[in-house]
Amino acid sequence: MNPERTLYPCYFDRALTRGQGRRVPKEMARETPHTRAIHKAAKKSGLSARIEEGAHHPAYWGKQEGRVIVEWKGTKEELMKKIAQKI
Repeated sequence: MNPERTLYPCYFDRALTRGQGRRVPKEMARETPHTRAIHKAAKKSGLSARIEEGAHHPAYWGKQEGRVIVEWKGTKEELMKKIAQKI
């Protein structure tokens, strides 16, 4: 079984600081990233991914943006940078 990694749109949001939840470097972040764009980027990278609608990041419980679950064996940081390059 491959480990699954959870990716939230806030990880890639240029408008957020690191303290607010952005997890990729600002130059790799995007304006208002969406779960569909993250999912598409994962698929372009040849990864198995699915969207979970209605889910939310624990810090942003009021935003029901969804999340993307990706099968990935490496570190989460490597995955986020790989996805950020494809968005």
